Amino acid sequence: MDPHTSAPDVAPPGRGGKRTGRPRSAAADRAILQATRDALAEQGWGQLALGDVAARAGVAKTTLYRRWAGKNELVVDAIAALFEEQLELPDLGSLDADIEGVVLRFAELIERPETRTALMAVVAEATHDEALRLRIRDAIVDRQKHLVLLGRERAQQRGELAADGVADPARDDLIFDVIAGTVVHRVMVSSGPVDREWARQLARLLVGGLGALHLPPP
Repeated sequence: MDPHTSAPDVAPPGRGGKRTGRPRSAAADRAILQATRDALAEQGWGQLALGDVAARAGVAKTTLYRRWAGKNELVVDAIAALFEEQLELPDLGSLDADIEGVVLRFAELIERPETRTALMAVVAEATHDEALRLRIRDAIVDRQKHLVLLGRERAQQRGELAADGVADPARDDLIFDVIAGTVVHRVMVSSGPVDREWARQLARLLVGGLGALHLPPP
């Protein structure tokens, strides 16, 4: 039997004749998302086809279509998975060094052809697709904000930042936007290098600003 036209991914009927859906396969998800990134790198956004992705991943087309409604959603999740798997905040002993490390890693990820192609395409599509814009925020942006919380917690434990004990989501959003926005602009707009010296200068600038943000209000 052709694996790409196999029977629907549904378990046999249970007791009483009721059909139950087969549990979603994490391995199949990983294969599909990796195949999406590979296809993007080789073919670009315009040539990306869900049928080709399914063939590369070794799954039936129905398996892919049950998980993702279309190309936009699939690509967003493929990039989100890459960031979740490979973007982390290293513990390098100081807030400056930690920021420098995550900036370099983030830049490396978005400099990849598949990531750059995907981000440029879905951001362009999101300008006239509100649902896609929200998916980008939920799947990519919001999931990475934990790095800001972790960095502040470490810095407070080291005594580099005041331990205010007050949750401030707006402040965390601002910190994330400054870091992510600066790196994305550098890589995808101004096309300048994100080398160690540039990352070090950005970290110094940010640490000075973070100290001011964590001061008690007047």
